[in-house]
Amino acid sequence: MRAVVFDAIGAEPEVREVPEPTAPDGGVVVRVHATGLCRSDWHAWAGHDDIALPHVPGHELAGVISAVGSGVANFAVGDRVTVPFVCGCGRCEWCRSGNAQVCPDQQQPGFTTWGSFAEEVALHAADTNLVAIPDGVGFEAAAGLGCRFATAYRGLVGRARLAEGEWVAVIGAGGVGLSTVMIAKALGAHVVAIDRNPGALAVARALGADHTVGAGTDTPAAVHDLTSGGAHVAVDAVGSERTSSDAIFSLRRRGRHVQIGLLPPVDGHPRIPMSRVIAWELDLLGSHGMPATDYPGMLALIDQGHLAPQALIERTIGLTEAATLLPTFDQAAVAGMTMINPAL
Repeated sequence: MRAVVFDAIGAEPEVREVPEPTAPDGGVVVRVHATGLCRSDWHAWAGHDDIALPHVPGHELAGVISAVGSGVANFAVGDRVTVPFVCGCGRCEWCRSGNAQVCPDQQQPGFTTWGSFAEEVALHAADTNLVAIPDGVGFEAAAGLGCRFATAYRGLVGRARLAEGEWVAVIGAGGVGLSTVMIAKALGAHVVAIDRNPGALAVARALGADHTVGAGTDTPAAVHDLTSGGAHVAVDAVGSERTSSDAIFSLRRRGRHVQIGLLPPVDGHPRIPMSRVIAWELDLLGSHGMPATDYPGMLALIDQGHLAPQALIERTIGLTEAATLLPTFDQAAVAGMTMINPAL
């Protein structure tokens, strides 16, 4: 099959023929119909994750099951499925309690195993991790759920416990940030979106953001002014010392900060303004994907017409263009999601 492969950290990715995957015990092979190009894929290519080489990236996907391994009870060949980017083992106490996103033996397609920038991908523990795609949801929309929408939904609902009428500051209006804007609005919250890209802010406004803040602005001061005292919830959807600190300083007293963007270490560890955290009794919450058991709440918002993930898809490309874009995706100015169709 064709796949995007890189042989060394930072090496130029290329499209080439690789062996087709086989279904593991308890798992399946999915023929990929759509897979997203995400900043997290760039992090793996840049060496910020521990991956084995050569490597096939790609972690947010949707497609059709083409092969089923032994022991799978709930899925069959021909089923339309998607999957969270964190896949639990299906056996441990965390998976049994519905928290596969923190499974100590987790698999992550595109990180711990070969991913979905390919015509097919193998997935483990299918009965724990796979999610059936409703008839009214297309492959591209479903692929976006596995990382960006699921991560945003888990961060706001499962971690920050966002309440109707609260203010949310969202730093970064890329795929995760715009998903956060859409979900926050669907839940009845007010949103301030912050980004350096005017085009991304225009999209955020179109998706319902109440206010936007651009580059060159004192972000915390602007958020405090717009929200009359600071956000109840702040989300760093970028992942840097500056954006994380800006998000924390944007909070009102006793606010909740959700760190979604990955924080590559700078001189050892990222610096966090802990004096503000302590003095204002702020909550710092990590959020890492979402288990399949949490999908019903998010899918209900889609079914009710409150959430339209397909609205975030800005472009669809093939594997060859994906290989070219991956090394530069940390600088991407595209607002919304870039989807890959391996058949193109």
